[in-house]
Amino acid sequence: MISGLLGKKLGMTQIFSKEGGLIPVTLLQAGPCDLLQIKSKENDGYSALQIGFEEKKKKRASNAEIGHCSKVKADVKRIIREFRTDALDTEYEPGQTLTVSVFDDVKSIDVVGTSKGKGFAGVMKRWGFSGGPSTHGCTTPRGAGSVGAGTSPGHVVKGKKMAGRMGGKRITVKNLDVIKVDKDRDMLIVKGAVPGPNGGYVIIRKSRSEL
Repeated sequence: MISGLLGKKLGMTQIFSKEGGLIPVTLLQAGPCDLLQIKSKENDGYSALQIGFEEKKKKRASNAEIGHCSKVKADVKRIIREFRTDALDTEYEPGQTLTVSVFDDVKSIDVVGTSKGKGFAGVMKRWGFSGGPSTHGCTTPRGAGSVGAGTSPGHVVKGKKMAGRMGGKRITVKNLDVIKVDKDRDMLIVKGAVPGPNGGYVIIRKSRSEL
């Protein structure tokens, strides 16, 4: 059984539980995805299902992308990823469409996304430094302070928390509870937040406990 799908973050909202409690939820579009290729240990050295999500204009695609998708008579895909599997089920065939029904009876999922890019940031915003005093003549209240010794080791050690590029990283949020599977709109409603902006692409996987 395939372990996940490709999708898109639609946004956040809130719903009420049966007891009247407020639950913050994220709406995820999960599929539909086309199965582009089945990789096996005999031919490729590992077993995996390669799927594609969302149509891409042909004029923006390379000849290799067009040829690869045309083998299964599918539109050129914007996002293509592979999901490893231990054993290939005979129920899957190239060109098959996978829908959100993959997550039927699944209680929790992992979501992989790219966090929002925030550009170059100082240490207070990036790492939560408290900063220096704002009075008594301090000219660098938001500065990083000392970053290394002058004698030994005589250089800035690796991994020092300093100013730099913030955000725009691949982040995985694990064990999000699945509130509802909406098959009519290919949508998942999960409890909690998901990395990335609205409209950002995500990888949705079954949690390890569900495999």
